[in-house]
Amino acid sequence: MKVSLVYPGIIGKGFDSIGQGMDSGWISHGLAILAPCARRAGHEVNLIDLRALKGWDHFRQTVLERRPDVVAVTMMSVDYNAAVRCLQIVRKVDPAIVTMVGGPHPTILPQEVIDLECVDHVFMGESEETFPRALDALQRGEPIPRIVPGTHPDLDSLPFADHDLFIEEWRRQGYTVTSPEAPFVAELPPPFVTIIAGRGCIYNCSYCQPAERLLFGRQVRRRSVENVLAELRSLRERYAFNSFMFHDDCLTEDRDWVIAFCESYIKEGFTQPFFCQSRADIIVKNEDMVALMARAGLRGYFIGFESGSDRVLRFIHKGTRRWQNIRAAEICRRYGIAIWANYMLGIPTETKEEVLETISMLKKIDPDYYSPAFYTPHPGSDLYTYCMENDLSLIRNHDSYRRNPDEAKIKGIDYEWLAWAVKESQRRTLPNRLRRWAKANRARYERFLRSERKIEEIKEHLARHRYRREGATRTSS
Repeated sequence: MKVSLVYPGIIGKGFDSIGQGMDSGWISHGLAILAPCARRAGHEVNLIDLRALKGWDHFRQTVLERRPDVVAVTMMSVDYNAAVRCLQIVRKVDPAIVTMVGGPHPTILPQEVIDLECVDHVFMGESEETFPRALDALQRGEPIPRIVPGTHPDLDSLPFADHDLFIEEWRRQGYTVTSPEAPFVAELPPPFVTIIAGRGCIYNCSYCQPAERLLFGRQVRRRSVENVLAELRSLRERYAFNSFMFHDDCLTEDRDWVIAFCESYIKEGFTQPFFCQSRADIIVKNEDMVALMARAGLRGYFIGFESGSDRVLRFIHKGTRRWQNIRAAEICRRYGIAIWANYMLGIPTETKEEVLETISMLKKIDPDYYSPAFYTPHPGSDLYTYCMENDLSLIRNHDSYRRNPDEAKIKGIDYEWLAWAVKESQRRTLPNRLRRWAKANRARYERFLRSERKIEEIKEHLARHRYRREGATRTSS
């Protein structure tokens, strides 16, 4: 069958935005793995990425040109409006096209999509096995259920994510692509790629769980080290990448896997730097692992500090303490690891005094990159349920599920004051500014010294050469 996969992620940067950082410069691994799974079953697959199109008329024209038998749209909660509009347009363009939707939102809130006239089939959970089977059944003329339950496949059995699915579509729409995905920090030079080593999370943060377990099950499933290295070898051969990032929710929760990966990564001769996500408590308890990761090429951690208040950290079931957040930052600085600090303000029950605790913590941490958010009640989480039961949510449109720090999310919060808090949280103290200035200038000074030494070496080489030449001239005389 001829299948068009649709990526509707335009809520961040909008249409015509390829290459603009995380929102519009990275691939969807879900679709990038589904495509080769469907091809392996004999189906023809292409991609329609809304981020590469000019607008809704362009999408309509693209569907007319592709003439697919099936259109399958992935949907996160924040993508709901764009995804539904895609499906509505497809239905109008050709009612005979079979429409499918899958991803986190249909899995967590199936009741929001199951009754939509523009949706024929809803895929729950992981669909690498069920999606090709459904296409096979359609091709044979057999019925498939309206709701298709997911499975938990062996991750080593799946094909690698097809980056070209996205790159070729971006180029088809007129973009010049020099890096498979958009680099986003100075520590990760292009060509840059992202990979996923595993699925699931063992932690119980109330702003996330149990939604993640609905998608991936209660256990973390991780690919073998050799399987991940095989993908990296393939990406190196295909794109000659200079850096990469692990997408995993918390790569470092499996110490043995991380150590085995780092040792094999070094042994294989890889030198490309990488980022991954970790937790403050893991970093504090495993400094030897952190040191090994730094030696292997780790250049930065994404760390969910979330709050500087121990009471708030307990309330959200984070499982960390303020002192661990600060200690983890000290360890990162010791090994030259950049810190991408994720944190939330405006958490239910949080007081202004507790927000100030978060601000004071961040000034101690002095992260390399700030990533603030206003707490947003996401469907499927315990904290979302708390907000709904206490009539706290101000979310009236799916677009507001963004974690942006510039929109009111729940009742009882002074968001004008919180806007000040966001700015203040990112204002570095004078000692930190001086320390960073000294570090930057030290690096420039060291580069200058290296240049000076190189110049002196050249001068010495020329002098020796001139001396030998003059000596040879005197001898011949």
